[in-house]
Amino acid sequence: MIDIEGVLGDEAKDLLAHVAQGIPKDGLVLPGPDFVERVVAATDRSPRVLRNLQSLFDHGRLAGTGYVSILPVDQGIEHSTASAFASNPRCLDPRNIVELALEGGCNAVASTLGVLGAVSRQYAHRIPFIVKLNHNELLTYPNHYDQIMFGNVQQCFDLGAAGVGATVYFGSEQSDRQLREVSEAFAQAHTLGMFTVLWCYLRNPAFKKDGVDHSLSADLTGQANHLGATIQADIVKQKQPESNGGYRALDFGRTDPLLYSTLSTDHPIDLTRWQVANCYMGRVGLINSGGASSGQGDLAQAVRTAVINKRAGGTGLITGRKAFQRPTGEGVALLNAVQDVYLDDSITVA
Repeated sequence: MIDIEGVLGDEAKDLLAHVAQGIPKDGLVLPGPDFVERVVAATDRSPRVLRNLQSLFDHGRLAGTGYVSILPVDQGIEHSTASAFASNPRCLDPRNIVELALEGGCNAVASTLGVLGAVSRQYAHRIPFIVKLNHNELLTYPNHYDQIMFGNVQQCFDLGAAGVGATVYFGSEQSDRQLREVSEAFAQAHTLGMFTVLWCYLRNPAFKKDGVDHSLSADLTGQANHLGATIQADIVKQKQPESNGGYRALDFGRTDPLLYSTLSTDHPIDLTRWQVANCYMGRVGLINSGGASSGQGDLAQAVRTAVINKRAGGTGLITGRKAFQRPTGEGVALLNAVQDVYLDDSITVA
């Protein structure tokens, strides 16, 4: 186990001792070993979905905790193979992606139809597969930002996937179409017994104003989470908020002053608590993004993100570039460090 307080440094006391006041933990549906039986079994999900979701919670170092650590690798499409894999070309081979997830003790590996299909007979029975259905490719010139379906749900089922994932760029011109496509895909996935994970990202140049990126605002990301829960995502993936007040700064939509006074503060745990609250108060698990790799500070940043997610009432972390854009041993150590946060019983919900 890593020295979490040491890694957090000067922020340790503030992050580990904070008590949330606006939305107290007593009102949340919290993760736990019995989450599927206690929470998901009360929904309209079929026994096959419950079984596959339980397999996610039962795998890896976090098995039996109710928390998840997922390795996502789809940046070869989302960015380019050079930007994603030049620092570690081994991950151009799908086998090495899955092996990293296995060695790193992850609950699941999330990647493209091509990557997981290339090794499904070797690995689909060894670790839960989450097939990412749509992607934003940047080979089109000039670049445009849109999530396009690269496969269908039946293909995911046929290769042995336990779940499917997708992204909606909320706020974009194409979001209405993406929302319809993903909603239909999730309904089919549930019919076939697979759980669903939605990347609820905000994407619109207008969300950046006066030097502030409001696509990372708690109020806007929280609303995106709520829309994701509405189309029956079983898990919502969201970037951790860095501010609040996007509605007011951009002067659009509807909000309430109570969100900025009583229900939240500027503390990162309170901001993330609002994201959890918008996931039906935790009935839909919130996993936060591990973010891009910046080099030497990756481990500290990943641990910080995990502490905030756990103490806010979240369900785990999805950690990609910080893990696979470095030698395998270092990637495994970083994944394990994130998992140590969720395995440490002294780190409680705020």
